[in-house]
Amino acid sequence: MDLTKSFDKIRDIELRVGALPRYPNGQLAYSFTWSPHGVINEYVNDAEAIHNGKRKLVPSLDGFEYINIEGQEFEAFTTSGGLGTLCETFEGKVDTLNYKTIRYPGHGKLMRFLMYELILKEDKDQLERILSNAKPPVEEDVVYVYAIVEGWHNDTLSRKEYFKAFYPMEIEGKKWRAISWTTAASLVAVVEMVASKTLPQKGFLKQEEIPFDKFLETPTGSLFLS
Repeated sequence: MDLTKSFDKIRDIELRVGALPRYPNGQLAYSFTWSPHGVINEYVNDAEAIHNGKRKLVPSLDGFEYINIEGQEFEAFTTSGGLGTLCETFEGKVDTLNYKTIRYPGHGKLMRFLMYELILKEDKDQLERILSNAKPPVEEDVVYVYAIVEGWHNDTLSRKEYFKAFYPMEIEGKKWRAISWTTAASLVAVVEMVASKTLPQKGFLKQEEIPFDKFLETPTGSLFLS
């Protein structure tokens, strides 16, 4: 949302996020550093998006694309739940808005095989047991956040990007995986903003209404500057 502020009119908004092992092995090239059940739901449930200017549901594990981050090749595909209320906020205002998960190449094809050819989407408990046993959590993980906004300012079309990689961090003498501290710190930073009255004290607040610069100024939010 912060990237959109300098545009007079927005064409596309794309968000790509990946929680990955730093040192992948095997064809699946993955490790379940957070809830396997949550990952499976992201892969099975339909995702909300804006496509050709219209808000709609699209299938997860679809819309594959190639990404290169500092020489490292990745794939990205649609998964559910990543946009929160953004589609509601930008309905009728953009041509494209979508969220995709970043994975190492080949991961998505294997997950489609498990879920749709072996039909394990019908037995999530069994699928969770298989994946948890095959790919247990690792200590060394990384979270990639990559956001892109395209639009016009003063009749000139331009593109803005945000990219950052987050790694495990020691906080208060304890080492936290990247997925753990980024998830927890996001929540805590917002609590700090409410406590300091930086945010409204009542009513419903969308995530995209939280000022990113103020978020980074909080004690916990400042961790994202590291």
